[in-house]
This record gives sequence, structure tokens and C-alpha cells, in this order.
Amino acid sequence: MSIERKHIGPRLSQAVVHNDMVYLAGIVADHPVPDAAAQTGQILDQIDKLLAECGTDKSRILTATIWLADARYYDEMNSVWDKWVPAGQTPARACVESKLAHPKYLVEIRVVAAR
Repeated sequence: MSIERKHIGPRLSQAVVHNDMVYLAGIVADHPVPDAAAQTGQILDQIDKLLAECGTDKSRILTATIWLADARYYDEMNSVWDKWVPAGQTPARACVESKLAHPKYLVEIRVVAAR
């Protein structure tokens, strides 16, 4: 059983593939702006790229965990999420309010997908 790591850093790998499962690290916006919808869009773009690099796509996401710096961003984040996630292939999902690693981050998303 091999383990493949992508974008390995000193603290974490952005993606880990084991058997036919793809585990992504928590993803935050590349260029954080004070807008939860824009940050969500940046994050989902990164997720699309990482999943493609691992040989899968958003239609194969099994679970998603979403952290919001403030629950007030829930509707704003969902306005982007709902357009992105494939109809009929929505993952099991949790969305919680949590203090994130830096105040500039409003949203963080982590997914697990099948390959």
C-alpha cells in the first residue's frame, strides 16, 4: 500500500493519496481579501487543481469540512459553494465557526475524495 504526498512542506503536505483515497489539507485563500465569497472561490479553485493533480475531481468528494472565522459568513460562503458542488453529488459536510490561523483568513476548507 503506497502513500503518495504532493506539495510536501516542512509542516504538512497539501495532498496525500493512499489506495484510492485523496486527502487534502485545510485550504485557505491564496490572496485573502476581506470577502468570504471571494476567499471561498479561491479555495475551491485550489481544491479543483489539487484533486485533478491526484487523478480525481469534485464529483468524487466524499466529505468536506468548512471552517468560518465568523458564522455570519455562512450564506456568503454557500453562495459560491452551491454553484461549485455538482448537483446530486454533494458530499457529507460539516461547517463550523472557528478561530482560524490568521485573522486575514475568513474561510478554510478540507476535503476527502475517492479516486
